[in-house]
Amino acid sequence: MHHSVSAVLLSLLLSGAGAALAQSPVSIVGLSVRRIELVSDDTQPVAEVAVSPGLSTVFIFDSEVSREGVTLEGRERFAVLDAGLSTLRLVPSEKLSSGERLKLTVRFLDGAAPASATIVLVAHPARSEALIEVYRRKRGIETYQEEVRQARLEAEQYKEENARLRAERSAPDGVTGLIATSVLDGRGIDFRDVTQGVSQVPGGAAAKNFVYAYRTARRVAVEVHLNSRGDDQPWTAVGAMLRGKANEELKVLRVWQSGPLASGSTNQRVVVEAEAASESPQGPFTLKLWDADMRRTITLGNITFP
Repeated sequence: MHHSVSAVLLSLLLSGAGAALAQSPVSIVGLSVRRIELVSDDTQPVAEVAVSPGLSTVFIFDSEVSREGVTLEGRERFAVLDAGLSTLRLVPSEKLSSGERLKLTVRFLDGAAPASATIVLVAHPARSEALIEVYRRKRGIETYQEEVRQARLEAEQYKEENARLRAERSAPDGVTGLIATSVLDGRGIDFRDVTQGVSQVPGGAAAKNFVYAYRTARRVAVEVHLNSRGDDQPWTAVGAMLRGKANEELKVLRVWQSGPLASGSTNQRVVVEAEAASESPQGPFTLKLWDADMRRTITLGNITFP
C-alpha cells in the first residue's frame, strides 16, 4: 500500500479530522492494523468491524473512493463521518446503542471490480478497531511481513498471559497468594473511598451506591456497590473497561460480581481488577461495565486511585 500507516493514523486520529470480503482475524484492540481483502466471490461473508462511541475507527483504501458514494446506516448516530480521497474516519456518538449492526458501503472511483465494498459496523460499549486497511489489489510483501510481525507480538502477549494465569492458578488463596504472586511486593494495599467524587452517566442498568478504589504494587481495583433500578431482567457484568483522560486503557484482568442484580435487590458488588505499574497515573479514570448482550451498561466517571 502506498500510504504510511503510522502517518495516516496519527494525522486522522490526532487531527479530529458491495463486494464480498475475505477477512483476516480481528486484531487486539489498540493501534493494531486489521487488513481486509476484497474478493469477487459473493458467497464470502461480509466483514464486521467493532466501533464504540467516542472512539475513532479509520479505514484506509488502496484505491480512491467516491465521497458522494459513501452510505452509512444510522448516520445521525455518528458524530464524525470524514471521507477523504482514500480514507474514511468514523466516530460514533453516544446515540449508538451497544449491539447495533449498521451497514457501511463505500464506492470506488476507478470503475474497476469490485466497484464497492460493504462492511457491517458492530457497536461495542467500550471497544473499537482503530485502523482498517482495505485492499482491492494484490498486497505487497511488506504488508504480509508486517502482519506476521504483529501476529508474533500477539502470540507473545498471549504466551505471557497464559504463564501469568498458570502461576496464579498454582498459587495459594488469600494473603499468601497475594504474596506468592508478588501482587503486594512489600507495599500492601492502599484504599480510598471515592464515592462522593464519582459521577454516573444517566440511564445505566443500575445505580451506584458506594465506590471504593484499591492499589497494590502491581494492581488496581474498583469495587462498586450497585442498587437495582427496578428492572425485572437480572443484570450481571461480564466485561469492563478502565480508560484514562488520554484514552489510555488499563489491562483488565478480571470482573467479579457477588450475584445477579435483579428487581428489588440492593448492594450487589462488582469488582474490577486491572494491571497498573506503581508509577501509573492515579486518574481520573472512566469505568464502563456491560452485560452479556452489551446493551445494558453502567458508566462511572472521575475514579481516582490511591
